[in-house]
Amino acid sequence: MATVSFEHVTKRYGEVTAVDDLTLDIVDGEFMVFVGPSGCGKTTSLRMIAGLEDITAGLLRIGDRVVNDVAPKDRDIAMVFQSYALYPHMTVRDNLAFGLKLRKVPKTEIDKRVADAAQILDLGKYLDRKPKELSGGQRQRVALGRAIVREPAVFLMDEPLSNLDAKLRVQTRAEILRLHQRLQTTMVYVTHDQTEAMTMGTRIAVMSDGKLQQVGPPQELYDTPVNKFVAGFIGSPAMNFIEVATVAAGDGVRLEGPGVTLPVPDRLRQAIGTAAGRSLVAGFRPEHFTIGGEIGATAKFAATADVVEYLGNEELIHATVAGRDIVALLSSEHRVKPGDAMDLQVPLEKVHLFDPESDLSLAFQAAS
Repeated sequence: MATVSFEHVTKRYGEVTAVDDLTLDIVDGEFMVFVGPSGCGKTTSLRMIAGLEDITAGLLRIGDRVVNDVAPKDRDIAMVFQSYALYPHMTVRDNLAFGLKLRKVPKTEIDKRVADAAQILDLGKYLDRKPKELSGGQRQRVALGRAIVREPAVFLMDEPLSNLDAKLRVQTRAEILRLHQRLQTTMVYVTHDQTEAMTMGTRIAVMSDGKLQQVGPPQELYDTPVNKFVAGFIGSPAMNFIEVATVAAGDGVRLEGPGVTLPVPDRLRQAIGTAAGRSLVAGFRPEHFTIGGEIGATAKFAATADVVEYLGNEELIHATVAGRDIVALLSSEHRVKPGDAMDLQVPLEKVHLFDPESDLSLAFQAAS
């Protein structure tokens, strides 16, 4: 097992900066997930760990060793790609063993490692089959097994579930987590799917435009996003944003926007100040909406249901508030229908506020 450390790492392709001054420590045995939209630099970061991309500037360490100029085969890593990349003419057993044979590992050791990997991934009964005889999930398990037999210090996974259907993604996600719990090896996982990131990562590194936006445990990123980008990217459905402004209210101010009014949350009172006329962006997660009856201080919305998506125990409500679209996730017991008027509320402790110029969270600014 090993740590992985980026020290001011930059990767440029000509005039294009793919990764910009990345500093990040991945601790021994951690499951680190890089997440972000296409082109954010997450896969490039993974490929630099693998040695498949040269580093323009900065240092990359695996354990105590700087690996900037170390060949991929000498880095003690194993990589699982988005495509299974299995040899179609070989059996599962031979696919698992092939890399070890190239390294001239003794046959008895190869047999032991293949057997151990097959047991971990429940592949024992498929060892004599060829890839074309396997399902997509089974092929991905073989690809994982090929990495396991290497017994690397670091596992690298580049969107390994993208080619699977929804049910298989959930199953294979659980298998990878069990694998990590059993092996306790450092794993670095790249995905654009924030649900995968939230359910799998010990910590998540959120990237955008080549820059690291925030890194932390899933709950921390969900509860206290550092900026508007992280707030909007983490969580499904995505957070709603509405422009609000401070208006005079007694000795202080309150917040008002199109179709919404709310008192200033106590935790942000100092960060907002007492001057009227300040513009802010308020964020509300769909799952934090309720219909009326909420006790205590809340943000209040006069909304009209537009489209209702029935999800069983919940309904995803696409609504309009003063001509702006919002999404609310409500219990299906409310039986909301298109055209219904709704008095929506969000508890003040669940409200997020952002500076419209810097996009930074006011909670983050207050804590700083």
